Amino acid sequence: MKTTVIATFLGVFLTCTYAAKEATKKMKKAKLYVPQIDCDVKAGKIINPEFIAKCPPGCQDVKYRVYGTDIYASFSSVCNAAIHSGIIDNTGGKILVQKVAGHSGYRGSFSNGVRSLSLPRWRESFLVSEGKPRKGVTYPSALEYSSSKSTAVKSEPKKPEQDQKAAKGADTANTSEKASEQGDTVHKEYQTSPVPTPATQMATTTPTPTTTTTDPSTTTPKPTTTPATTRTATVAAAAKTRPGLHRVRDIGSSSVHPAYSSVVAAASRQVQAAQGRGQNTAFRGTSTSASNRNILRPNTGIQRQEPVAAFRRAASSPAHLAMETDLWKPGLSLLDTGFSSKEELNPKPLESISQGNPNCKVDLSFLMDGSWSIGKRRFQLQKQFLGNVARVLGIGTAGPLMGIVQYGNDPSTEFNLKTYTNSKDLRNAIEKIPQKGGLSNVGKALSFVNKNFFSDANGNRGGAPNVVVVMVDGWPTDRVEEASRLARESGINIFFVTIEAAIESEKQNIIEPNFVDKAVCRTNGFYSINVPSWFSLHKVVQPLVKRVCDTDRLVCSKTCLNSADIGFVIDGSSSVGTGNFRTVLQFVANISKEFEISDTDTRIGAVQYTYEQRLEFGFDKYSTKQDVLSAIKRISYWSGGTSTGAAISYASEQLFSKSKPNKRKIMILITDGRSYDDVRVPAMAAHQDGVIAYSVGVAWAAQEELEAIATDPDKEHSFFVDEFDHLYRFVNQLIQNICTEFNSQPRN
Repeated sequence: MKTTVIATFLGVFLTCTYAAKEATKKMKKAKLYVPQIDCDVKAGKIINPEFIAKCPPGCQDVKYRVYGTDIYASFSSVCNAAIHSGIIDNTGGKILVQKVAGHSGYRGSFSNGVRSLSLPRWRESFLVSEGKPRKGVTYPSALEYSSSKSTAVKSEPKKPEQDQKAAKGADTANTSEKASEQGDTVHKEYQTSPVPTPATQMATTTPTPTTTTTDPSTTTPKPTTTPATTRTATVAAAAKTRPGLHRVRDIGSSSVHPAYSSVVAAASRQVQAAQGRGQNTAFRGTSTSASNRNILRPNTGIQRQEPVAAFRRAASSPAHLAMETDLWKPGLSLLDTGFSSKEELNPKPLESISQGNPNCKVDLSFLMDGSWSIGKRRFQLQKQFLGNVARVLGIGTAGPLMGIVQYGNDPSTEFNLKTYTNSKDLRNAIEKIPQKGGLSNVGKALSFVNKNFFSDANGNRGGAPNVVVVMVDGWPTDRVEEASRLARESGINIFFVTIEAAIESEKQNIIEPNFVDKAVCRTNGFYSINVPSWFSLHKVVQPLVKRVCDTDRLVCSKTCLNSADIGFVIDGSSSVGTGNFRTVLQFVANISKEFEISDTDTRIGAVQYTYEQRLEFGFDKYSTKQDVLSAIKRISYWSGGTSTGAAISYASEQLFSKSKPNKRKIMILITDGRSYDDVRVPAMAAHQDGVIAYSVGVAWAAQEELEAIATDPDKEHSFFVDEFDHLYRFVNQLIQNICTEFNSQPRN
């Protein structure tokens, strides 16, 4: 009896235990389920603020676009961003995605086989990391996607002409091109909210649906630190030897890439990068040993005696290696970005403040070469040159402001734009700068300046052009092309002053041939000065000052968001209807608010047409964003026929003929039907006059007419959507295409 009871009890116990284990396995299996997403899914399309997802294989494709580096704009492909960041490869895998706040200055870069693009700013960002759950966070087993259907606006009943067109639209609805989800979670708030006030308009981007969750974080990650101790003097000593000249130059990494995605400054240049701080006074060092160098200069027959650091001939000696090791030993304070920076950016209050030269209002940063290759005496000549430049410029709060960044292995800020506001104090400070030493890493210095120097906290004034003058002895020891491109796209005008450039026998030692043309704002000679000797550097003070003060020629101050005259040509025909017309105006407002609007930046104009045409307002009518958005809201619906060809001709005569010479002329035409007149001839005439035309068709608009209106290539300049409520999808795509086209312009 006891045996039977025990056996029964044991059987029940084992059965319960097995059932519990199975239940636990099922729970774990259910708990670990990871939803899969497609390659083209954008982060902004997913409402969840944080989620783990699985990417399929084969997402490494140029059609899945990515914007940013390390931190990505929300209309980037999630999976392709993960490949770009190195979290997964083209075979796919699990990733963790975290939504963060919008960002200014998304940096483009090429990484892991994926080319990411730069972008001035966007309302929402995301981070991507390994697909491991964070402690205490519950992740969804099914992702919630934003709705693509609008419920905010209800159109009025169609008029008879509209009913007739609607029947045609219904027949073609299933075969019409489906609008891509470029808008992410963008939706229309214009109908339900007033025009933004000045205090809020900069923060307002393309509206989002009411179901969108708020950003869980407003912080952005800092890139990992690159310890300076990884560099060795052995490489430095061996690489840059001038045959027969006993001149040794250090050589660094052949590939320096921006670590942090960003840009475009706030109101002034669409990029305000985070300010870098740190202490690096321990890195300061000067060449202690000097000897004479006999150099026979080509074509002169003149032999010169020049004191120079012993590093030029003895860089590979044990003593040199020991000194380099001491200078760069670990434990010294570095910025999180991998760059060093002085803490003393705001020393004691200045005794005097000068108004300066009002005819030269620029914010100027000099990149000062502190590498060992130039020696102690040439470093002193460089300081004298910078002091003379400060004197001639006429430093002051109403004129030019000047800061200095010294670079070697890593860059560091000697002082920023607001540290000194008169030439005398600035010259005294320059004289006290000690030599940094190290390599000539110009690319890293340009990246540092772009991310850290031109910020409000460092004295950037917004309305003044941003100018960087790079001083370089011979040639850089890293690559400059990518860092320079990002700086130019951020609105920075880059000048190069090259001293003692490489002679023919030395060019084999240059890491990046034609580095000056790859770096400067334009390759027309205006932005580059070549000085044959450090001892003739004083001769270029006046020419350089004249160039940096010629603000009309500082063309890189212009970006895709502040350098256009944009004319909207709006179909006001009877088939549109009052409700849909308000939706079109919302679309126009959403595009306009993304640009920097003023009488010197981007300007907006509008034409409405039916059989006839009406100038709603010209380019010179409104000079603030608030006024432009208010004017768009006040446009009244006209109603009538559809003469699109005549409207294009009218816009060319009444709008674009009055565009400024230095502005890009952009026409965005929105129509819902086939034109009663020819569109090809007027469109061709507009194209020949330099107008870049975008066409946006709705419902029963004719595809062949949209392509005829659009600038080549048609596919990048014409759009079609089946309903007015889906217009919002193209806000992002239009702005993206305008910026891509701007950034691809030739630099000659």
